[in-house]
Amino acid sequence: MRDHKLVTVYHSQGMLAAQVVKAKLESAGVPALLKYEAVGQILGLTVDGLGLVEVLVPAQWADEARALVDEQESTLVVDGEDEV
Repeated sequence: MRDHKLVTVYHSQGMLAAQVVKAKLESAGVPALLKYEAVGQILGLTVDGLGLVEVLVPAQWADEARALVDEQESTLVVDGEDEV
């Protein structure tokens, strides 16, 4: 039987950034899931871990996913510096 262990490749304080990363991973063919506390989403709280959102991928995809996340983060920094 195959190991279906999930690993965290990205986390954010809030849903938006995590959804962007998840979409990038899925567009590259990497399966991804979001893990978060529902009460944080319902109440809109982002304190004490309630707004924490983790992006999880199967362990065998972790290296590729981390490379894509690093690429995404460097793009955001460069884009942000260009706008200033």
